[in-house]
Amino acid sequence: MAIRPLVILPDARLRQLSEPVGPVTAEIRTLAADMLETMYDAPGVGLAAIQIGVPKRLVTIDTSKEENVRRPQVFLDPAITWASEETRAYDEGCLSIPEYYGEVLRPDRVRVRFRDLDGSEQEIEADGLLATCIQHEIDHLDGVLFIDHLSKLKRDRITKKFAKAAKRDAA
Repeated sequence: MAIRPLVILPDARLRQLSEPVGPVTAEIRTLAADMLETMYDAPGVGLAAIQIGVPKRLVTIDTSKEENVRRPQVFLDPAITWASEETRAYDEGCLSIPEYYGEVLRPDRVRVRFRDLDGSEQEIEADGLLATCIQHEIDHLDGVLFIDHLSKLKRDRITKKFAKAAKRDAA
C-alpha cells in the first residue's frame, strides 16, 4: 500500500470521464488499497480513482464517525439506480479542492449498484452522509466537481484562485 499524490484543481484530469474497471485484478485491489490509505492520510471520507490520476470507475468511502473505527467501502463501476425526491443540503468539501466548502443540495437517499473487490454485483440503499458521499464520488467519475453545484459566481471565484495558485507554484 502507498499514499499517492492527489490531483488538485485546476488539473484537467478532474474533468476526465473515467473508464469501467474491467476484471478485478491484483492491480485493481492494490489501487483500492492505495486509495484507502491516501484517503485516510488526507484525511477524507471518500476518494475517486481519478483524484489520484487513474481514470477508472473506482471509489473508496469510509463515513464511520467513531474514533479509531474504520469501515472502508470499495465501489467498482458504481451507478445510481434510484434517488429520492427528498433532498438534503450538506456542506461539501473535496480533497482535490482543499480548504473549500460549499452547501450542495442532493437527493437524501440513493440506491447504488456496483461490484465489490470479489467482482460480485451488489446493490445498497444509502441515506444521509453516505448517500451524499456516494453521489459526490460518482460525480468525480463523470468529470463533475462539487463546485459545479454551486452558483457560477462562487465556482468562478474558486476556479480562478486555484488557477492562480497553480501558475504561482509552476513559476
